[in-house]
Amino acid sequence: MYRFAAKLASKSRVTRSRTQQVGSRLNWSRNYAAKDIKFGVEARGLMLQGIEQLADAVKVTMGPKGRNVVIEQSWGAPKVTKDGVTVAKNIEFKDRIKNVGASLVKQVANATNDVAGDGTTCATVLTRAIFSEGCKSVAAGVNAMDLRRGITMAVDAVVTNLKSRARMISTSEEIAQVGTISSNGEREIGELIAKAMEKVGKEGVITIQDGKTLYNELEVVEGMKLDRGYISPYFITNDKNQKCELDDPLILIHEKKISSINAIVKVLELALKRQRPLLIVSEDVESEALATLILNKLRAGIKVCAIKAPGFGENRKANLQDLAALTGGQVITEELGLNIENVELDMLGKCKKVTISKDDTVVLDGAGEKKAIEERCEQIRSAIELSTSDYDKEKLQERLAKLSGGVAVLKVGGASEVEVGEKKDRVTDALNATKAAVEEGIVPGGGVALLYASKELETLQTANFDQKIGVQIIQNALKTPVHTIASNAGVEGSVVVGKLLEQDNPDLGYDAAKGEYVDMIKSGIIDPLKVIRTALVDAASVSSLLTTTEAVIVELPKDEKASPAMPGGVHPINPQPQKKNLIARTITGLLGNIYSGQVPIARPLGFRPPKDDVAVPNANGAIPTVNSYGVPLGTGLAGTSFSGGNKNDKTVTTLLGPDGTNDY
Repeated sequence: MYRFAAKLASKSRVTRSRTQQVGSRLNWSRNYAAKDIKFGVEARGLMLQGIEQLADAVKVTMGPKGRNVVIEQSWGAPKVTKDGVTVAKNIEFKDRIKNVGASLVKQVANATNDVAGDGTTCATVLTRAIFSEGCKSVAAGVNAMDLRRGITMAVDAVVTNLKSRARMISTSEEIAQVGTISSNGEREIGELIAKAMEKVGKEGVITIQDGKTLYNELEVVEGMKLDRGYISPYFITNDKNQKCELDDPLILIHEKKISSINAIVKVLELALKRQRPLLIVSEDVESEALATLILNKLRAGIKVCAIKAPGFGENRKANLQDLAALTGGQVITEELGLNIENVELDMLGKCKKVTISKDDTVVLDGAGEKKAIEERCEQIRSAIELSTSDYDKEKLQERLAKLSGGVAVLKVGGASEVEVGEKKDRVTDALNATKAAVEEGIVPGGGVALLYASKELETLQTANFDQKIGVQIIQNALKTPVHTIASNAGVEGSVVVGKLLEQDNPDLGYDAAKGEYVDMIKSGIIDPLKVIRTALVDAASVSSLLTTTEAVIVELPKDEKASPAMPGGVHPINPQPQKKNLIARTITGLLGNIYSGQVPIARPLGFRPPKDDVAVPNANGAIPTVNSYGVPLGTGLAGTSFSGGNKNDKTVTTLLGPDGTNDY
């Protein structure tokens, strides 16, 4: 009995000790991240500091006389820009709570940029104005939730007022005016965008690329452009420009690969009987089939060309169906029970001309019915509305453009890479603003649309005094854009705001470029409604959330402990050898396996290697490569080589192994 009890007690002790050991191991493996918490006025004050500093950097770019911002980059030359969202993205603070505020303003700028493509500076300035006033009001004892309700009511009233005053645009001149304003007054950019939209239509795709000249250029590709060229250069018909040109061709659209002769005999006979060129679009054409096509082209003189179908997977199927709708043909696919060997004439597509280069194919004037093309366009529009992926939306928009209009390419020129980059930012903003203006209409520019909308808030009814304070905050914030534009032009902003509010013409504004009061619509100073509306809504949303914030939690910075010393040791007075080895390791990691996995690093003159690791020329003057133990010479590292073969050359080169270490 006693033995049994002792055994149980022993097991219990062992179990307890094991439990403690396991527990201690768990504790050792835990890595807690310490947090810092700030409350109330202190938290909002620190966030406000971050927002104000970011807004000060962004607002200098606002208006026709806005200044540039130079941004240091981790690689390459500094970036010069007047784009608000680019400036905001490049600002980070050491203080984490200030950084929280700045990050939320970046979110406002990004959201505005994603929806409207412009107005990021306006959104940032409005966010700063609303949150600054909100902080003061909450600190004075105003109920934060009622304040937020008042802000929301005021924003809704302003948006309704702006929509009622918006004017739709349609003429090329109005489009050019919007582009000019958004590109900071560069008329040439506005006119290029207007020409591009005139060529490709409202739903056409306009892309922006770096140009190769000093001047801005516009290139328009009409018809459907496929991003695939001829499979073989033997299909070329025009040796001068290295292109294959087919007039009034028949077009075979096939989903699978074509590899056998039998598969293409029927379609070749159809083309030969009608004396018409043939274009084959399929996943691939290979082996016997490709050889047969080339042979018929060279020997029989049949005009024929084969290209691979653009895209991959489901996207490839969709592209082929688009081509079929445009040319009035059918996609030959087994899913529909169609076989390429039994293809008929009415299954083939037709068009006026096809031009095929090494990289792309352009199909002009497809013979498809307008009704079928419009139905296909409507399907794509529905898919765009349902899509949640930006990538998918972009691809769908490209397909829609190819079917409905075409593709225009704006090539931005300049004397240097920095100039092209700065101009490209402005062209992108101008293009996005122009699209927004076409979509929702325009309002008087220069910030006056928001300024005059503030008058409507004077009669807005609220449930209590705290909500009225929220309305007044928006009323004051709406004056900020005009104030900032005037200040950047060197004029007293409050004087300009006061003069404009004294009169009753809703189109009168301050032209900062000329320094005079003008009719903004007649002068072509206009803003897209979508840009102004999005900037205000996004700014008010984030600002009201920040105003109701009562606590902020951030991680404390971790103390970086000094790394342990490297084995082997280094003399504390002269650490040069260790420093040199670290440089060698860094270069090894960057360059990888060079010289069969070893990277040479030259030792400085005067460095003394350890004993029995020095290369000494023998009696014949030759330099040995290993020591008496057969180990490669090189100060105890992986190997040694000499830059010269004579005994007068004293420069030693150290080689490290492919793993970046010097352990032999």
